[in-house]
Amino acid sequence: MSHVMPHMTYLEAAVVGLIQGVTELFPVSSLGHNVLLPALIGGNWATDLNVAAPESPYLAFIVGLHVATAIALLIYFWRDWVRIIRGFLTSIRDREAKTVDQKMAWMIILATIPVGLVGLKFEHEFRVLFGKPVRAAIFLIVNGLILYAGERFRTRKSLAADAEVAAEADLADRRAVPGRTASIVTASNAATSRAAASAPTEDAAPGAPTPRAAVPGTAMHASGQRAVKQLEAARGVQADTRLVQIGYWQGLIIGSAQILALLAGISRDGVAMVAGMFRGLSRQDAARFSFLLATPVIFAAGVLKLGDLTGHLGNGIHGQVLVGSILSGVGAYVSVRFLMKYFTTRTLTPFAIYCVVVGLGSIIYLSVK
Repeated sequence: MSHVMPHMTYLEAAVVGLIQGVTELFPVSSLGHNVLLPALIGGNWATDLNVAAPESPYLAFIVGLHVATAIALLIYFWRDWVRIIRGFLTSIRDREAKTVDQKMAWMIILATIPVGLVGLKFEHEFRVLFGKPVRAAIFLIVNGLILYAGERFRTRKSLAADAEVAAEADLADRRAVPGRTASIVTASNAATSRAAASAPTEDAAPGAPTPRAAVPGTAMHASGQRAVKQLEAARGVQADTRLVQIGYWQGLIIGSAQILALLAGISRDGVAMVAGMFRGLSRQDAARFSFLLATPVIFAAGVLKLGDLTGHLGNGIHGQVLVGSILSGVGAYVSVRFLMKYFTTRTLTPFAIYCVVVGLGSIIYLSVK
């Protein structure tokens, strides 16, 4: 019998796609939200979008959106991934891992093996057993408690790492400012000279067209953009240098924490961040490492389900998948840009509160519904 999902509307696909992209990177569990949302709305949403149903097309749709989310992460971190992939290839060629990029490549590979193996073996069991709305709400509360504990019981080493990262960033900014200022001044002076040379003289006829002068702001903007990109690339190298210092074993422990995210309601990035901070990483480095670890996992999960979407489970929803994927990718890109800046100065606590409140509210609502 053919499994068709004709009742999945474009509105449902758009909402789920946007939520997937945002909540996949925010530490609030995308799967938990995708389980709870249809149950809370009810009606056709609850029947059309049931993640726990046998051979659920909805699950195939959700995981298919992971490809768009992973692409967004690859775009944001593209400079870093170019370095890391180059490091992996050179390590294979040289049969050694000595440079930061080489070590980072193997750390990511080793750290993703546990969650990959467990996901391949037990994904179906986890989904059927725990992909129920009330259980997802309970685990969302647990996720909030994990996030809160991660901030409340941070180690001295992690707090010291925060200060170290802030000091390095301040030093990098101070070194970058003189060069950037000089380039901006040079561009501004050159533009001013061109403007003066093209200014109308007293002998010019009234009403004669004035040659267009160069706009100093354009040159300054381009120069400033280049300086910002160079600074971001340098900070990425600095962050990876700090990350590889924790060693492969610690990276494996942090990566293994992602296994908990197979439970609907537990955030992959959230638990990886908390594990990273417990192992002594700064909050910012823990966030970066969690996003880098998530990229191959999310991409692989999406690729594995693409066969379902092109087969009988995807009958009638290809257009919806396209709409959802676009919104998922956009939401993910905007989210990672926001979060990388957010975690430079702010904490996981607001997300912890959100998870507990939404989880408790969902349990109460579903109980009296």
